[in-house]
Amino acid sequence: MRLMIDVAEQGDGARVPLREVAERQSISIKYLEQLAGSLVRAGLLKSTRGARGGYVLTRPAAEMTAGDVLRAAEGSCAPVACLEDDFGVCPRRGECNTISFWEGLDQTIEQYVDGVSLADLVNKPDCAM
Repeated sequence: MRLMIDVAEQGDGARVPLREVAERQSISIKYLEQLAGSLVRAGLLKSTRGARGGYVLTRPAAEMTAGDVLRAAEGSCAPVACLEDDFGVCPRRGECNTISFWEGLDQTIEQYVDGVSLADLVNKPDCAM
């Protein structure tokens, strides 16, 4: 999230080198490289090589949600593995006493993270929406 906020803070179209993000955010460049790769594959960042290269957002920060970023970086916001798309059907699903709780929590999480835009985080970093 801090990588995306940092890129957004640099302004529309500004190419942001990961080295600069690493310095400003005190994050390992190796970690940022892995993270940026996931964000590029998800279509949230675009990479440009060369002396004036760096990363840019693929669309305005107001059109990206925290959920977009989290899913690109983490794969899922599901609170338990049995709700993740790649998990398959849990053999205990029909007799699980907790599944409705986890589904409700998952819906709440998804609504929250999809209700906060990247622009919201840039403009009001202490937001608790």
